[in-house]
Amino acid sequence: MAQEDTEKEEAVLDSTVTNNKYGIRVGTDLSKFARTAFEKGYSGFEVMGDFRVTDKFYAAAEIGNEKKERFEDNLNSITTGSYAKLGFDYNAYNNWIGMENAIFAGLRYGFSTFKQELLSYQVYTTNQDFPQTFKDNPVDYKGLTGHWLELIVGIKTEILNNLYLSVNLQLKRKLGEDEPDNFGNLYIPGFNRTYDFSEFGVGYGYTISYLIPIFKK
Repeated sequence: MAQEDTEKEEAVLDSTVTNNKYGIRVGTDLSKFARTAFEKGYSGFEVMGDFRVTDKFYAAAEIGNEKKERFEDNLNSITTGSYAKLGFDYNAYNNWIGMENAIFAGLRYGFSTFKQELLSYQVYTTNQDFPQTFKDNPVDYKGLTGHWLELIVGIKTEILNNLYLSVNLQLKRKLGEDEPDNFGNLYIPGFNRTYDFSEFGVGYGYTISYLIPIFKK
């Protein structure tokens, strides 16, 4: 009898361990709303989603829109555009029975379409007889694109049934971009700030999401 009871308990345990939720998880990046509320010259939003493909791998995607105003000593501009990121996540965390948390790493391909509005700029000259002046002549550069690869790492915690909070960090490597004539892109939606002598960028996210279960296995 004792052996039969043990076998029944092991069978129940095995079925529970493999009874994982599979479905579509959708959410939004709360950090974008916080920046919109508190960061001058910024507005944006992002919607994200993932789908569990195997026990450890998830197909993932994000889409969003951003507007960033830049007012610097020698250049004033506004960047506006949308972006999409596609890729996957791998969950390296071994959950206890009934838990659905994650310590994950993933890879994304990002693509952005945007426009740059050059509001004013400083005319540079080495001739001391002609002082440097600002030129106010707004110009729109439309139809610009940029694309990049992105490594993402983060933690995802189930705070209520099917409701998750997550924090992540992103390391981006720019693959290419369209640049206006005589004017470098200071900001690319989805990629964030660009730098003159580096193809790398960084980002972060703080998301809330809800899992819509479809089946278990």
